[in-house]
Amino acid sequence: MERDRRGAPRVRVNLSARWEGALSNENATITDLSRTGCFVLSGGKVQVRELIWLEIELPNLRLLHFWAEVVDEASEIGFAVKFNSSSQEDQERLANYIAEVFETPPVKRPQ
Repeated sequence: MERDRRGAPRVRVNLSARWEGALSNENATITDLSRTGCFVLSGGKVQVRELIWLEIELPNLRLLHFWAEVVDEASEIGFAVKFNSSSQEDQERLANYIAEVFETPPVKRPQ
C-alpha cells in the first residue's frame, strides 16, 4: 500500500482558479486543497517539477496567489502542486479558509 505523502490535512473543494506555466495559461478548478498544496483540474500541459503561478478564488471573491511546483501530472485531467511561495497574508487566508471548511458540517441530502 502506498503511503500518502501529504503532510497537511486536505479538504475537498470546488474553487475557480487560473494558472500560468511555461507551456500554458489556463482556467482551472481546485478540487483538493491543503495548506501545502492542491490538485488543479485542468487540461493544460505541464511538466513535473515545473514552477507555475497559481491564482485561487475563494468563495468571498478573495484571490490567493502562489508560486507552486508541479509534483504529479495526470494527462488531460490535471496535476498536483506543492506551494513554494506566497505572501504571509495569503497563507493566513488559506489556513482560515481550510479551518472554516473543516468546521462546516456536511449537508445532508434528502432521501
